[in-house]
Amino acid sequence: MSNVVIGWAKRTPIGKVGGTLKSYRPEKMAAALIRQMQEETGIQGEKIQDVMLGNVVGPGGNIARLSALNAGIPVNVPGVTIDRQCGSGLAAIELAFERAKWNEKALFLCGGTESVSQAPWKMEKPSRPAQELPVLFERARFSPDEIGDPEMGEAAENVARTYQVSREIQDEFAYKSQQKAVRAQKEGRFEEEIVPLGQINEDECPRANISMRKLKRMPAVFQKNGTVTAGNACPINDGAALAVVTNQQQANNLGLDTRFSIVDSCTVGVDPNLLGIGPVPAVRALLERNNLHISDIEIMEFNEAFASQVVASIQEMGISWDRVNLGGGAIALGHPYGASGAVLIVRLLKEMEVANATLGIATLGIGGGMGTAMLVEQQK
Repeated sequence: MSNVVIGWAKRTPIGKVGGTLKSYRPEKMAAALIRQMQEETGIQGEKIQDVMLGNVVGPGGNIARLSALNAGIPVNVPGVTIDRQCGSGLAAIELAFERAKWNEKALFLCGGTESVSQAPWKMEKPSRPAQELPVLFERARFSPDEIGDPEMGEAAENVARTYQVSREIQDEFAYKSQQKAVRAQKEGRFEEEIVPLGQINEDECPRANISMRKLKRMPAVFQKNGTVTAGNACPINDGAALAVVTNQQQANNLGLDTRFSIVDSCTVGVDPNLLGIGPVPAVRALLERNNLHISDIEIMEFNEAFASQVVASIQEMGISWDRVNLGGGAIALGHPYGASGAVLIVRLLKEMEVANATLGIATLGIGGGMGTAMLVEQQK
């Protein structure tokens, strides 16, 4: 079994829905990353074994294959698109990791791409041929009614109530996420990990003008007298992220960075009504089978879909806030669904590099009731 490394990882800027990236189709964003990867690494397209990308609200078809062809990758290189909701981008990297363990010529492009701005509208099938006004298809089902299939925000309220996460601590977490992201952006900490799209070279969502006073004034969105607001939840976004996953020998042959290796990855199921707590059993299982303790993890990147679920997970795991999302998270940077898991890996590698950390984890809660986590080690 080979040591599996991430030889290159970068992302696009993240834009608001209808914002700076609204004109970029998902395959165009991914193709831009592929071309930049080839320019920086010198990897020839024919050496790539597969292209694996997460995508959730795209037009269908096979975005991974389309992205590769848009980037000029040879037609004999296949592609596969993965939908594990918010965990899709990390699932693509996990699939590459599993395949690369036993493949001496392994070389995979993996990650995710998402344009919510260009997501197609869908209609329910008419109940009768003469029906004049079709009904808008609102969303996919994640769980049967008898178990519970809450809206994402309702599930976040369930987590807040079950794990006693107050409105105040959610707002505080959101405020700190914004502060960290704004500071990192001003310091230029994102510049090396971002591949510009045209003239767009920075994330659109970090809010320098946010304050605790403004956050406290925001109304609850999903439940009367609830705690989840637009301020302590993530925005809706466009963006993409890409990683090169290969084995140590291939990376050495190609002159790739070999500092970061994937140690292990784990995905579990949880109650769909409490989907945001998914990172807790996923991380616990990951630590247990690698004989590690939470105190061994120096940096953790959570997907901040909602502050309630991250705070609840932090409390349950017993990890310090100062080890989590050091450059801010999705509340400030944004959440481009199918790309978010790969964005977390890009961010994790950068923060581990800056901090000279040995072990880090990227983790997400997933619609339908799942949690996923990936353990990364930096060789020194």
